[in-house]
Amino acid sequence: MSTIDGEDFADLGRILVIIPTYNEKENVPRIVPRLRAAVPEAHVLVADDNSPDGTGVLADRMAEVDDHVHVLHRMGKEGLGAAYLAGFSWALEHGYDVVVEMDADGSHQPEQLPRLLDGLRDADLVLGSRYVPGGSVVNWPKSREFLSRGGNWYTRKALGLPVQDATGGYRAFRASTLRALDLNGVGSAGYIFQVDLAYRAVQRGLTVTEVPIEFVEREVGESKMNQKIVSEALWHVTVWGVRDRTRRLGRRRNARQRHTTGEGW
Repeated sequence: MSTIDGEDFADLGRILVIIPTYNEKENVPRIVPRLRAAVPEAHVLVADDNSPDGTGVLADRMAEVDDHVHVLHRMGKEGLGAAYLAGFSWALEHGYDVVVEMDADGSHQPEQLPRLLDGLRDADLVLGSRYVPGGSVVNWPKSREFLSRGGNWYTRKALGLPVQDATGGYRAFRASTLRALDLNGVGSAGYIFQVDLAYRAVQRGLTVTEVPIEFVEREVGESKMNQKIVSEALWHVTVWGVRDRTRRLGRRRNARQRHTTGEGW
């Protein structure tokens, strides 16, 4: 069993790591063996969006020789959020107790998964964070790090979200957390999906913890990040922030009116 500080993760139940893929043929044979070595008891679900490069076929071959590897074939490229939602549904249907998000490109190091799982013992959701003490990014240009840090700062201010890295995609959920988040109502695509889930967890009073990770820029393949994704994220955060402020102002106004009229006494 995998250990951290002499402990194993049997107490957490069945663990599933979801790895969404689109044209990750070169990366999947690298990341899955590392994951299986880091946490041997964990199962892996490759959620492939019908990759033209044959990633799904390669994943099927890996599943044939390892009963801890599974493949979810999707009809086409629908975005990161849609792939994870499909993976979450698969995980809940198959009785997993812990569900982990992990990128296929190696930016999320499987060797750091034990610290996320250890954090889950006292939390409902654990975020692998680049921006808490001990966290870092490797091989990013300063412009991209500035954009990421700035986006997270804006998210904290706009939503009152008490986390340093709401946009990161290396995270561990309890199955009960996913059930509490009303996944049918999650419509976000792209990287705003990560903010959406963290935001929902905080709003529902769940315990969200951050643990430091070292994020390493991919060495093989192309990043899915682009200006459209960034613009979408900023738009959603702004809309959610304005909506929540409007609701709070409405509640305060109603409370003042009840106090003035003597209602509620």
